Amino acid sequence: MTTSNARTAANVLIGVAGVAAAYVVLTTPPLRRLAFRAARVWLGGTVPLYLLTQVGHAWVESGRAG
Repeated sequence: MTTSNARTAANVLIGVAGVAAAYVVLTTPPLRRLAFRAARVWLGGTVPLYLLTQVGHAWVESGRAG
């Protein structure tokens, strides 16, 4: 098996495993609630932090004295 074929096979297997895990999470109510709660916490923490970081970088790049 060539490296390219092995890489393709690994990518397909990872994709199938991801789809199977998503199916199990979405069809099991406790796991679905946990996943949505975790996504909400993750988005609620990382998106504002990312935006604040970008604003800080833009402020520094603008050359204004703080």
